[in-house]
Amino acid sequence: MNGTMEYNRFKPWKSLEPWQVEVLEEEGNIVLRSGRQVGKSTVVSILAGDFAINNPKKEILIISKVERQAYHLFFKVKNYINEKYPNAIKGRPTMTYMEFNNGAKIHCLPAGMDGEGIRGLTIDLLIADEAAFIPELVWTAISPMLAITKGKMVLLSTPHGKRGYFYDRFNDPTFKEFHVSSEDCPRRDDDFLKYERERLGKILYCQEYLGMFLDDLTQVFPDELITEAMTLKPRDTIGMGREYYLGMDLAAMGEDQSTFEILDNTKEVMEHVYHQVTTKTYPHESYQLAKELDLKYNFKKIYMDDAGLGIGTFGLLYDDTQTRRKVVGINNARKIIGRGKDGKEEKKQLMKEALYMNLRTLMHLRKIRLIKDDEIFQSLKSVQFEIRDGEVNKIFGQNTHIAEGLIRAAWGAKDKSLNIYCY
Repeated sequence: MNGTMEYNRFKPWKSLEPWQVEVLEEEGNIVLRSGRQVGKSTVVSILAGDFAINNPKKEILIISKVERQAYHLFFKVKNYINEKYPNAIKGRPTMTYMEFNNGAKIHCLPAGMDGEGIRGLTIDLLIADEAAFIPELVWTAISPMLAITKGKMVLLSTPHGKRGYFYDRFNDPTFKEFHVSSEDCPRRDDDFLKYERERLGKILYCQEYLGMFLDDLTQVFPDELITEAMTLKPRDTIGMGREYYLGMDLAAMGEDQSTFEILDNTKEVMEHVYHQVTTKTYPHESYQLAKELDLKYNFKKIYMDDAGLGIGTFGLLYDDTQTRRKVVGINNARKIIGRGKDGKEEKKQLMKEALYMNLRTLMHLRKIRLIKDDEIFQSLKSVQFEIRDGEVNKIFGQNTHIAEGLIRAAWGAKDKSLNIYCY
C-alpha cells in the first residue's frame, strides 16, 4: 500500500498532498522551506505521532520559536494521536509532554534564546518548526542530543534571509531538500494571494508566500545585538521621581495581540522595566490598562498610534484629564524631515523607518537594556528591511507588535534631542 492510500484511511488527515506524503516517507534528514499556510503543522503532527507509535522507547523533541507556538503544536500532535491511535497515550499529558504505552515520549518545547531549557535530553527525532527564526545558540545546544543516537532532524520554516543554520542546511548533502510555495497549495485562496502581492510588494511576497531566500532582505536587529541588550528582569519596584515612558501597539478590535512596554529614562542607559502582551483586547480595555499603569508609573509620555487600529484608544486617553497631556500619537506612515547643523532641510523618511533606526542605534551604542524574554527576542528578530537601490525601502515582520511598542517608548524617551518635524 502506498503512502497516500495509507494516510488517506484516517479521516482527519485524508487530504494530504503529495509533498506531505513524500516528507513523511523520507528516512533521512529533511529541510523544508515553504510559504505560509501550506500544511507544515499537519506534517509535524503526523511525523511525530507515527514515529512514536512505531519506535518504542524512543524520544522525540519538537521545538518552536516561542512558548505559545509550542503549545499550539503540541495540541495538534495530541489531536492527531487521539484520532489515529486511541488509547496509545499513557496517563495524562502535560502541556508539553506525553508518554506512550510503548515507552516512547514526545516533548514539545520553546527553543528560547540559547537552548538552556532543552539541554540534557537524548533524542532520536528532532522536529524544528519555523527553524529559520530559532537563534544560532540553540543549534549548538541541540547537536549533542543527537550525537549518541545518530537521530534524524526535520527542519521546517518560512525563509528569513540568506543566513543562519536553516539556510546553511540547503547546501548540506546530508539533508533532503523540499520547497513548497503557497501558490502550489490546492487549498489556496487566489484572491487573498493577489491582495497580499499588492500589499507586500514583490520582494516580501516572494519570501513570505513563495518561500524564497532573498539577498534584498536583512534583519533590522541581528541576533547578537538583541542578545547583548537583553540583560534585565522585569522590575517589581517603582521609583519616585523617575522618567517613565509607555509605548503601546494595539491590535484590531478584539483580535490578535496588543503590547504595553515601559522604559525608564532616568539614567544614562535606558532600562526596560515592564512588558505585557494582551490578547483580544478592545479599545476601552486598552484605555483602562493604560490609565492603571499611569497611576502606578506617572508617565512622562504615552506614545501610541493615533490612526488606524489605535485611534479609538487614543481618543479615550486624549479625552481623559489624567492622560490628556501625556498621550502623543505616532503614525508610522507619517513622513519626517530632519535638519542639519546649518538648519537646512535634510533627507525625508517615514516615521516607521526613523523609529526602528533609533532603537537600533541605541542598542549599538549600549544606551538601552531590555528585559530577557523569548517573545521579545522573537519580535525583534522578525523585523526585516528591504533594500532597494542601496536604500531602506520597507520595514516589516511577521510578529512585530512587541517591537512596535518598544520603538515608540524608545522614541518618546529620546525625542527631546531630535531635530525633526513631521508632516
